[in-house]
Amino acid sequence: MSPKLRKFTLAAFGVLAIGAAALWWLAQSSDRSQGLRASSSNGSAERVELGLMSSLPLYWPLGDDFTSLIDAEQETPWQRTVLEARYDLRLLDSLSPDDQGVSPLAGLERLAIVQPRGLSPSDNVALDDWVRGGGQLLIALDPMLTGEYEVAFGDPRRPVGAALIPPVIERWGLAISFDEGQAVSVRSTLVAGGQIPLHMAGVVSVLDPAAASCELQGDGIIAACDIGEGRVTVLADAAIFEHQELAGEQGDTLSALLAQTFN
Repeated sequence: MSPKLRKFTLAAFGVLAIGAAALWWLAQSSDRSQGLRASSSNGSAERVELGLMSSLPLYWPLGDDFTSLIDAEQETPWQRTVLEARYDLRLLDSLSPDDQGVSPLAGLERLAIVQPRGLSPSDNVALDDWVRGGGQLLIALDPMLTGEYEVAFGDPRRPVGAALIPPVIERWGLAISFDEGQAVSVRSTLVAGGQIPLHMAGVVSVLDPAAASCELQGDGIIAACDIGEGRVTVLADAAIFEHQELAGEQGDTLSALLAQTFN
C-alpha cells in the first residue's frame, strides 16, 4: 500500500471511530480533566487579546464563497464560540512585517498557531523574534488530521492534512515524528493540570537541549519551552481543535489547555 493511500485509509478509519471513541471520552472526561477544567473555571475573567493563525475552520465556517462567510445566519463554528468566551481574537494570515515595516504581531502577548499553512522564511524569523522578546505561543502541529471537511482534497480551502513543520521548530531544538502504526482510536494523556484527548497524534522530541529549556509532557505529546524572554508550547495533535466531542463540555477542556498555556 502506498504511503498516500495508507494515510487516506487511516483517516477513513479515524472518522468511523471518532464517534464511538468520543462517547467513551465524554464518559471518562469528568474525572480525568478535572484539573484542567478547574484552571479555566473563572467565567468572569476579563477577555484578553489572542492572535490566531490556522488552516482549520476555527473562526469562519467552510463556506462556498465570500457571501456565505459573511451571512448573518451562517452558523458560528463552535471553536470560535469557545475561544471568544475568553479572548478577543486577532486573525493573522502572515507574521511578517508589511511594506511599511508594521508587524502583525505588534502589541500581541499571546498567539495560537493551529495546523498552519506553510510559514514563509520571514514568518519564521518574525515568530522567533517575537517569542524571544517575550511572546507566549501555542503551536499545534498535527501529523494527521482526523476531522471531516466538506471540501475536496486539493481545494485550497481544505485544512492542511499533515502538518507542515516550520523550520523555527528545529531552531528551537525540537522535532516532531509520527507513528503510522499507532491504534486508530482516541486516547488521553496527562499534561500539566489534567488530561487531554488525542487522536492519531505525533511525538515531540528534543534534538538540541542547548537551544531551549524544554519540558516534555504527556509522553512527548507536548513540549513546553522557555525561549529567550518568551514561552512556546508545542502540541503534536489538533484533535481537541477539530472535534467538539473531545473539547469537553462547553469546550472546557480546550479552554483549560489555552489557560494553562497562557497562564
